Amino acid sequence: MANFMLSGTTASKISAQLTQLRHQMGTPALGMVLTLVVVCDESNQYDAVRAATDAAREHPSRILVVIARDASEPNRLDAEIRLGESTPGEVILLRLYGELTRHADSVVSPLLLTDTPVVAWWPGHCPESPSKDPIGVLAQRRIVDAHAAPDPVAAITSRAEGYLPGDTDLAWTRLTSWRSLLAAAFDQQVSKVTGGTVEAASRHASAPLLAAWLGERLGVPIRVADSQGPGLTAVRLETPGGEIAVLREDARVATLQRPGQPDRQVALTRRPLSELLAEELRRLDPDEIYEAAVRRIAHGGPES
Repeated sequence: MANFMLSGTTASKISAQLTQLRHQMGTPALGMVLTLVVVCDESNQYDAVRAATDAAREHPSRILVVIARDASEPNRLDAEIRLGESTPGEVILLRLYGELTRHADSVVSPLLLTDTPVVAWWPGHCPESPSKDPIGVLAQRRIVDAHAAPDPVAAITSRAEGYLPGDTDLAWTRLTSWRSLLAAAFDQQVSKVTGGTVEAASRHASAPLLAAWLGERLGVPIRVADSQGPGLTAVRLETPGGEIAVLREDARVATLQRPGQPDRQVALTRRPLSELLAEELRRLDPDEIYEAAVRRIAHGGPES
């Protein structure tokens, strides 16, 4: 794998170096399906780059990692280019100093792959309105993670109010297995659901999203209640015929309970960050189901 450092450089010099490295290694810039822009800091760049690289094995990408450093220093752009067999696509770490920290879009724009979608991902701190952020404006999809916020539930509520098509949250992606299991609970005819509760560790970001999705789909109020955790621990749906429940105590295996039927054990493990990111990169169109859930939150649901 080539690992090339450029200090005090420019976007045009980075592009030229990429072209030269590809010619030297015989790896033309073909087959890359998107540009993934990762906006992070030094404290979480290692995990973010690892997750993005793993996701790129399914979605070969040009990965631009934007790391803002000291804004008080003179303007400078340092770059690290990673290219080779062990790296699907290309990884370019961009460290910005001085005024450049406030104009990352001017550095990123010339490095975007032409005629391919752009996805922006903030694995840690993210803007209040991703769609209005200069990096977010460049992207068709904007991925945040409310779990990284000091108050995850407040972050979900705040971003729900400013939602625009193309926004998504890994707190929602973590619910894919839960939503599939709950949908399976209705494979057979059941009584009409009259209410329900989502139980999770306090201030768990995914809990209000799951409650909002259920409330939107079932047309009934769904409460959020605190539990001892870890993470999401239960969904309880009330029907005249008895309770439908999904119970998970160890973040690995869940029990599906339905009136008049034997309990069913189902694997319901927490997925690694790379799998969550890869799932989001599979679709570049707006997620209408997520939109319905966040709009329900923005208009006052779910109940707490």
